[in-house]
Amino acid sequence: MTVLLVAVGAAVGAAVRFHVATSLDARLPYGTLAVNVVGSLLLGFLGARALGGDGAALLGTGFCGGLTTYSAFAVQTARLGPLSLRAVTYAVATVVGSVGAAALGFLLGG
Repeated sequence: MTVLLVAVGAAVGAAVRFHVATSLDARLPYGTLAVNVVGSLLLGFLGARALGGDGAALLGTGFCGGLTTYSAFAVQTARLGPLSLRAVTYAVATVVGSVGAAALGFLLGG
């Protein structure tokens, strides 16, 4: 049952990520930045609520795992240019924004 919940959550999260990314990623990968920050916020919130079992599988591992993306973040950072100001700004914004959002989600959920 847990595997099915993770799969369902991941399918929904990935579909949302695809829609947001294709809607917002043009010259700059704003959609990928947005899903990574929002997914981190939600995962921080769920972590603070100590969501376990089926809820953690569906929402935490599945949905948040499918929504957020490290691989697209890495590829898009590289495409912005090696050590270019745009690439560094995007990488820092993603990492700082995602960690900050996770901390905020944890505070809001606690």
